[in-house]
Amino acid sequence: MPQQAATLEGHPPPIESRPADAAEAVTVRDLTVAYRDKPVLWDVDLAIPAGTLTAIIGPNGAGKTSLIKAVLGLLPLAAGSVEIFGHPYAQQRRLVAYVPQRGSVDWEFPTSALDVVTMGTYGQLGWVRRPGAEQRGRALACLDQVGMAEFAGRQISQLSGGQQQRVFLARALAQEADLYVMDEPFAGVDATTERAIVTLLQDLRARGKTVVCVHHDLESAPDYFDWLVLLNVRLIAAGPFAETFTPENLGRTYGGRLHLLGERYLAVGAR
Repeated sequence: MPQQAATLEGHPPPIESRPADAAEAVTVRDLTVAYRDKPVLWDVDLAIPAGTLTAIIGPNGAGKTSLIKAVLGLLPLAAGSVEIFGHPYAQQRRLVAYVPQRGSVDWEFPTSALDVVTMGTYGQLGWVRRPGAEQRGRALACLDQVGMAEFAGRQISQLSGGQQQRVFLARALAQEADLYVMDEPFAGVDATTERAIVTLLQDLRARGKTVVCVHHDLESAPDYFDWLVLLNVRLIAAGPFAETFTPENLGRTYGGRLHLLGERYLAVGAR
């Protein structure tokens, strides 16, 4: 009855299931997003295969963060549509975990690392149930997975930038999602955190999960990801990394700013 009522009111019931044969985790069709009538994404058609580690790469102002926020329903669409495993995001939200840019979070909020990660279990609890021992145990296990179990009781404001990032990654793990969307997870982190993130990404892929990351480091990208989206307001190219990460595509993506990347990045693209 509740599902029927929701449908009659124009809000489709949640699907929240990943078809076993789903070939695409994210499907974007004719997507346009604008701020104050200025397009930041224009007529983007994109399909991200399930089970990939995907990097979204492009210059500053290319619309990378806008793309993932549009996928997550955090920005209104001027045109187009988005599907997650074949259904609208509103019906699949519990299958998706989001790690925002660390700089966009108020780290002065008085809460512990364990409490932050436990928030990742709320989606499975609904509106009535409160997290208990089972949820806190799962949260602690996720903290341990990113090397942060010993900081479970530490206030998040007392953690370093890299430690804070790992806490947010642990919160995403606690959601037990099928699609993980991360906005520059490597930005400004120390070497220990970078290694922890790489290990986490590899583990997620081994478990059949899909990871989509906004990424800025062209040198490390071929080592971390297997699928690439090159973006500069419009979609420039998308596909397997080895086929898509070429000097020609990088030139189309970065235009006149390509020389600023340096010869070593161009060599990476040519390998």
